[in-house]
Amino acid sequence: MNDASAYTEFGYVCDVAYLPRQPALLETILMSQLPNGARTDDLLPVATFLTPTERLRVDAVGEGYYRTMHRENVDDLIQDIKTHQAFAVLVSVTCAGAHASRVASLVREFPRIPAVALLSELEAKTPHAVLALGRSGIRRLVDVRLPAGWRELRGALMADTGDNGQRSALGQLAIDLAGAPEDCWIFFETLFTCSPRVGNVRMLAKHLGVLPSTMMSRFFRADVPAPKRYLAMVRLVRAARLFENAGFSIANVATHMDYSSPQSFGRHIRTVLNVTAGEFRMLYDGAGMFDRFRQELILPYLSILETFHPLAALPGWIRDTHATREPTPASQKNPGTTLDTSI
Repeated sequence: MNDASAYTEFGYVCDVAYLPRQPALLETILMSQLPNGARTDDLLPVATFLTPTERLRVDAVGEGYYRTMHRENVDDLIQDIKTHQAFAVLVSVTCAGAHASRVASLVREFPRIPAVALLSELEAKTPHAVLALGRSGIRRLVDVRLPAGWRELRGALMADTGDNGQRSALGQLAIDLAGAPEDCWIFFETLFTCSPRVGNVRMLAKHLGVLPSTMMSRFFRADVPAPKRYLAMVRLVRAARLFENAGFSIANVATHMDYSSPQSFGRHIRTVLNVTAGEFRMLYDGAGMFDRFRQELILPYLSILETFHPLAALPGWIRDTHATREPTPASQKNPGTTLDTSI
């Protein structure tokens, strides 16, 4: 299989080897390939340190799947992680091999940010560069000298950029809430998957398509904690996950979580947990904070949540009979809400 056929396999009609000499043509092709009118701002950001030729090819393979932020050195990658919330880092063996010590600092300070090395050409110094990057802490190398390598690269970045902590949390919740109504599951799933900018009940209700007052009233009548409490705790689960990266300061995490200032973030932590931001960082990682969320807000209310409808109001005669029905097993729910596809 040659480069041209490999490029057609990804849905394009031009020879890959021809594209680096035709940047205007490449841009036209790429913009036409965005699926269903997707915007590049909605795609997962990946910070890169690549050669000019590698940049164009990485952009081509990943168009519609991730958004690249091309940088000139490792320090710029670190700054991108801190300020733009990059979900992964992609470095060229050709470029980064001579900067292995700075790459090691990046991997050490941000262990939760996946780092992938890209091998596109073989030179006399390449074996030494690969070994240096391996010693720096990079554990994944993708060889794109053959067409299949570009497909592997896209798969690697899309697999690694997923939030493992979020998947783990949703997986456990799917078990806890296996018999809960569909709209109850949607509420909890949304807490973990919505944008960090959703910081209050009004924004959450708008995201869910329900009036804030209506949603709060349903929680009050069901005698479960207020939606504000659930949202506040999940935001701290996310913050604890970010704090697992030693390179993130309190201000960095506050920015990523869209708080107005580090002081506002600190007040939120003190209000919910009665500790300072520094103490919160020392006391909790993502898993520990999620366990507290379950112990305080899920497990004590399971019997209620199994029949709770936070988003859809049922007629009285349905409510009367619903309480006597057996909960719907997770395996019999709509396929769109099963464990695998929900996570």
